[in-house]
Amino acid sequence: MKSGLITKFLLIFALTLLLGATEKKETKIEESNKSIQKNTYYENLVLLKNKINKELSENNIWSKIYSNYHTYQELKKQQKKIENRIAVLKKKKKKSKKEEKELESLIATNKTITGKLLLLKEYEKDPFKKFLTPPMIPEVPSVGNPFAIISAVSYREKLRSEQKEYDNRYISLQNIVKKYKEKEKILIKLLEFDPNNKEYLNVLLDVQEQLKTFEPLLEIFNTTENVYTKKIDEIELHLKNEIKREAQKAMVIGAIILFFLFILFFSKYLVRRYMSDNERFYTINKALNISFFTMLIITLLFAYIENVSYLVTILGFASAGIAIAMKDWFMSLLGWFTIVLGGAIHVGDRVRFVRDGVEYVGDIVDISLLRMTIHEDITLTTYMVNRRAGRIVFIPNNFIFTDMISNYSHAGLKTVWDGIDFVVTFDSDLHKASLIAKEISKKYSKGYTDITRKQLNKLRSQYGIRNTNVEPRIFTHIEPYGMKISVWYLTNSFATMTLRSTISVEIISRIQVEEGIELAFPTQSIYMDKNVPKSIPKDEPIQGTLL
Repeated sequence: MKSGLITKFLLIFALTLLLGATEKKETKIEESNKSIQKNTYYENLVLLKNKINKELSENNIWSKIYSNYHTYQELKKQQKKIENRIAVLKKKKKKSKKEEKELESLIATNKTITGKLLLLKEYEKDPFKKFLTPPMIPEVPSVGNPFAIISAVSYREKLRSEQKEYDNRYISLQNIVKKYKEKEKILIKLLEFDPNNKEYLNVLLDVQEQLKTFEPLLEIFNTTENVYTKKIDEIELHLKNEIKREAQKAMVIGAIILFFLFILFFSKYLVRRYMSDNERFYTINKALNISFFTMLIITLLFAYIENVSYLVTILGFASAGIAIAMKDWFMSLLGWFTIVLGGAIHVGDRVRFVRDGVEYVGDIVDISLLRMTIHEDITLTTYMVNRRAGRIVFIPNNFIFTDMISNYSHAGLKTVWDGIDFVVTFDSDLHKASLIAKEISKKYSKGYTDITRKQLNKLRSQYGIRNTNVEPRIFTHIEPYGMKISVWYLTNSFATMTLRSTISVEIISRIQVEEGIELAFPTQSIYMDKNVPKSIPKDEPIQGTLL
């Protein structure tokens, strides 16, 4: 009985010892695991701190500025201590060699520090001012014409770019403050594991010092950034309204210009379709072009000149002087209106112009605002007077008021009277010679005669034309050495020399084969070894051949 109790007691004791050993082992394992977890957590904190340090060291302009600022302040404190020590040493009248060497060293160090301070002078006060100050906003452009829209859009894009850059500065400062706060928390936790770590303690103090600097900056930056953003938004809204207004205005003006263009092309189409005279079409086409550009300029002036009355006032005062200084120009412009509206001269007309005794005959090739351009042709005038042809002659439009200009092809009448003279002897058959001249001239001018008759009948409704006889005309006159027969016929005003040459050859050919008709020319009788008859005056032209 007693042995059984002892056995049970021993078993219970053994189990108790076994359980105690097991609990101690589990406790050691738990403590080991906790130690490992702490070490892992500590290492993670260190890694996180190093990561933050790396992030802060990369492109961190704020930390660099603060570092320079902090360096400047430390150098300033160091310089003050050195200067105080130098002042103390200089006051001593008797200095040991050691003190003299110390003084020389301190003076050299002070010079070095002074040089460093000069390099860091910009970080003495408000080192972050230029980063906190928003970009200067240039003068807002005025959108007064379509081209100003481009500059306004460019200005707006520039503002957005500068605003984005300024916002990036604010975001970067926010990130820096956030990183420093995270670093502060990590350092505090690291010091909990190792309270005696002086390195972490110094770093923590430095971080807290930087936070004291950056957190007020962040608040100032936040206020400045809000004001700057609102100002930019206000300018953008203003520019948006200005651009919209100017775009609508440009669309209206564009529609007006398109309407003018439509009228211009439609008018040209009607003129081209219903006007057979190409020369008149040229003049009308040019007048339409000038009218279009005039209306275009007037439209643009009234649309984009802010103070039209001011311009009108200036022009009113200047008009008198301008009128005197540019009298010929104004007269030429008035002449152009007279030419175009009056219809006396058109492009393609053949005209004769006399200036200072010099005659010019040619075709009008252009009529501009200030002058007419003539291409000189080979005509009877150039053949008998000028002996020159093919020149380009410029006639100011104002000459129509002061000089005579003859139009050979006015109102579609493109024929003129031309005449050929020849002389026959007094004893020739005048009737027969006149008939030959009339027959030949009628033969070669018949086409021009018919054309002229029709055209004159049309012109009788516009002009008081009485004589409409278009048949060739023969006139006979007494000349000192014979009878002059003058034959007149209608010919093309642009080709008088051709028909004149043809008729001249034909008349001479017919007269040469006819009997009873002799051509006369100035003659003179010469008497050899004889007295001059008293009945014949000396040097009087004698009818007949040259002896």
